[in-house]
Amino acid sequence: MGLYVETRIRTDPETLWERTQDPGRHQRWDLRFTEIALLPEDGTEDGAGDGPRRFRYATRVLPFLVVAGTGVSAGERHRAGGDRVSALRFASAHPLSLLAEGSGYWRYVPTADGVRFLTGYDYRPRWGRFGRAADRLLFRPLMGWATAWSFDRLRLWCEHGTAPERSRDRWLLELAARALLVALCAAGPGAAATLPLACAAALLVPPSSRVPAARRCLRVPPARTREPRLLDTLEQP
Repeated sequence: MGLYVETRIRTDPETLWERTQDPGRHQRWDLRFTEIALLPEDGTEDGAGDGPRRFRYATRVLPFLVVAGTGVSAGERHRAGGDRVSALRFASAHPLSLLAEGSGYWRYVPTADGVRFLTGYDYRPRWGRFGRAADRLLFRPLMGWATAWSFDRLRLWCEHGTAPERSRDRWLLELAARALLVALCAAGPGAAATLPLACAAALLVPPSSRVPAARRCLRVPPARTREPRLLDTLEQP
């Protein structure tokens, strides 16, 4: 898989499953999506079913631009080893979507104090050579960061009960405070001396423990990983 993100969450597997498999809960913490909804023919939206479910996703790229696509997912909650897995395939026919189609999985591995939660996914960009260059230089790093940031946002929700909307607001406030520090130093006397220090502080000072941060997640697989067999059972939407 092209992208990998892993975190450890001190919660029970059932809570984590519900907050990742239910579309309404999923869209609350995942920065990559503005809306996720099951298609009408798939019935229940409570995340209880393990069979294939078709869904529609949308991302608001700009205030006036929403890029949408469709997907199919399936899960296995009751495996012999005690872990859980879900897999999905997705595609977008929107001409402004750099992402044409892709696939991925989530694994839920119980640990002594919670769950090791990880994902691997990859996709095919469109727009030919330009799209591949834009993906490599900008879009793929951004997707990796957004996935890791979202995983940490989910962790705060599960471990501390911090609503995803509240943790987002705290992150924005901290981001604004760092930007204000840099702006004040740039406009004040002795900017040549203080501005580099302000920039270094804004970039290097660790975020608050109650603010989502992508840096808290593992971004490189610890060993060779394999896609779950469940992924082979899903057709491309």
